Amino acid sequence: MTVRKAWIVASAVVGTGLAFVMLLVVGVYLVAGNLLGGAGGAGKSLAKGAVPAAYRDIVQKWGNLCPAINPALLAAQLYQESGFNPNAKSPAAAQGIAQFIPGTWATHGIDGNGDGVKDVWDPGDAIPSAASYDCQLASYVKDVPGNLTENMLASYNAGAYAVIKYAGVPPYQETRNYVKTITTLEESFAAPVSRVDPSEQAAAAIYYAQKKLGTPYLWGGTGTSAQGGRFDCSGLTQAAYDSVGVTLPRVANDQYNAGPHPAREELLPGDLVFFSDDLSDSRAIRHVGIYVGGGYMIDAPRTGAVIRFDPIDTPDYFGATRVTEDGAKALPTTV
Repeated sequence: MTVRKAWIVASAVVGTGLAFVMLLVVGVYLVAGNLLGGAGGAGKSLAKGAVPAAYRDIVQKWGNLCPAINPALLAAQLYQESGFNPNAKSPAAAQGIAQFIPGTWATHGIDGNGDGVKDVWDPGDAIPSAASYDCQLASYVKDVPGNLTENMLASYNAGAYAVIKYAGVPPYQETRNYVKTITTLEESFAAPVSRVDPSEQAAAAIYYAQKKLGTPYLWGGTGTSAQGGRFDCSGLTQAAYDSVGVTLPRVANDQYNAGPHPAREELLPGDLVFFSDDLSDSRAIRHVGIYVGGGYMIDAPRTGAVIRFDPIDTPDYFGATRVTEDGAKALPTTV
């Protein structure tokens, strides 16, 4: 059941005195639905710019290797593992964009780009190998009851034997958390197939940001008393959602993955809006604000400026995210 509270029309003066009318949410509380269906689901396409352009085509191709995976799910795994860093190396010696440990790579690595070499550091091999490994795990548990994709992810974390033994996702907290994390992140990398539900926390996040109007910008600012309560762009959005109990990452390009991505014509107050000089790569995002309606956002724009209302329809507009609590929780702490 949904409960809709009133929308209020407010007026404000921007910049040199331009008056405009914007919509502010005073309260929009909806029970979020799963608009994108369950895990897996061939046919899901990638959200605009969610995967760096250098890897988008290969993720789209290999993400359709078998019914247990899709491009958005494969992208979520790569983001969780390495943040799309092909040079990533973990303390446990996991290597490359897909974070294969040497023993697993020796068994499951493939020559995905057909150059005659299986190179864990080459995304042209590592991404196809990740998809191939997922599909092989799925084949091991294809007869296990339940969702094939969730069982595949559980096998990735706990081993296929455990999934077979427990006839589904085993009762290990780590494994259940892993399955939830990847399937939630999947929604952040998938292009929505229908309208995205409004955020439950939107009204209070806007209210917080609105109280900061006129505050001077501070690069690296997160609003601490030592910083005089000043913010940079992502510090402001982080604090606004923290005020309603949603913990966002510190930087703008990671905040982009904290929920699904509504189209420009579907924006609602409370959505985060993002800007970049490279419209093909979410990792290049350099600015974020909180949408308030009427084509405007509240943002902390730059050194020498104050927190203010700014228009969003500029050439560097990248896209938007409707923050969800689960989406924020699913983000890795370091990428």
